[in-house]
Amino acid sequence: MPQNFNSQISAPFVTQGSDRDLDLESTLKDLSMYDFQVDISCMSVEVAQFFEKNPLLPGAILLEAGKFIGMISRRRLLEFWIHPQAQELFLQQPLSILYSYARTTILQLPDTTPILTAMQLTLRRSPDLLAEPLVVQIASDTYKLLDVHELNLAAWQIRGIETQVRYERSQTQMIQIDKMASLGRLVDGVAHEILDPVSFIWGNLTYVSNYSQDLLKLIAAYDQELSPTPNYINHFKEEIEFDFLEEDLSKSLASIRTGAERLKKLVTSLQNFCHIDEVYPKPGDLHACLDSIVLLINSRIHGEIQIVKNYGHLPPVYCFMGQLSQVFMNIFSESIDTLLNETVRQQFHPETTKTNDKPQIEITTKVITQEATKPGCPDSRWVSISIADNGPGMSPKLQQQIIDSFSIEKRADKATSLGVSYRIITAKHGGKLNFHSQLGQGTEFQVLLPLL
Repeated sequence: MPQNFNSQISAPFVTQGSDRDLDLESTLKDLSMYDFQVDISCMSVEVAQFFEKNPLLPGAILLEAGKFIGMISRRRLLEFWIHPQAQELFLQQPLSILYSYARTTILQLPDTTPILTAMQLTLRRSPDLLAEPLVVQIASDTYKLLDVHELNLAAWQIRGIETQVRYERSQTQMIQIDKMASLGRLVDGVAHEILDPVSFIWGNLTYVSNYSQDLLKLIAAYDQELSPTPNYINHFKEEIEFDFLEEDLSKSLASIRTGAERLKKLVTSLQNFCHIDEVYPKPGDLHACLDSIVLLINSRIHGEIQIVKNYGHLPPVYCFMGQLSQVFMNIFSESIDTLLNETVRQQFHPETTKTNDKPQIEITTKVITQEATKPGCPDSRWVSISIADNGPGMSPKLQQQIIDSFSIEKRADKATSLGVSYRIITAKHGGKLNFHSQLGQGTEFQVLLPLL
């Protein structure tokens, strides 16, 4: 063998991955890789002898003057050695000659590449390259080899973890849905029990009001017929403050009527929110749905947030009203949390406050028409429900997180209320959920539902 054998070929060894178990976020640096470097001036037969002594080596990193220039795989080298003329052509030739014939496209990735991403890129290669090892860049001038079979095993392990996570998540969602359905039935039953006595009070208020007016008229008739009024009756009137009683009785009955009406609306809104949808969508009044949600959230805003309604003329929309109520509640909750947090921040840091505008949520509904994208197709009509706040707006990072929660590719991540809302609007109603946010201007969510 040549005297420069040891200087041209470094001893092969395997670098071990990290000790932590693989998960959905694991990268190539968590896998075992081969560090086998060969100078391009080395003889081809020397590299073949190294492959013979180390049957697990997938290939060799090629260097020229200490710099990385490429990779040659065991498979590619053996293909040339079994050629009938290989002994005559390459036996006494340096590796550079053979590499000029055996050079193929190399898949080179940084060690921070997720394992699943690397697997997808590997499968996109042409069929004759599927068995070729990957070149993984560890540092600016450091490269190692990753056996594609090692990558496959790791990817299948992660896919199994992902499947298990999705299964556990679906089980959790089923349990949560069952709990929410049970809670909805319970709340609906309680609301119904409350509504019965409220209806009783409401129904009898009219009669009580009429009866009280008749009694007051009767007392006035007695006063007129018994003129002058006996002293003991005048004394009794003064004792019970009859003049104030006569004036305040109608006000008290009106106050009771207002309270009963408010309680009736609140209970009805609670019933609508806990409504369990049927198998098929039904036409519903979106304005009534929005009013019910606004009535329910009044307990959170305590007059600190102004609700502005710009309702247009909407036809009944076929929908699952219970699920739409959940969507609107999620959007309102997102806006309310933002506005209340900003109010608290301004109280502690008044010097950074740029505006004195009162926190506001504006609801705008209308029917819009979108032009068809294909010739000959009719224009589409949509019901637009816009819920906009004048809060501080979202950072680009937070906006990207919301967009990621909408994507089905992030299905293994933690579910969010807006992600659930997006799936309800798109999958269950064939609609769209758009949002736009600008720092210092506020955030707007737009729900688009198709009109049949």
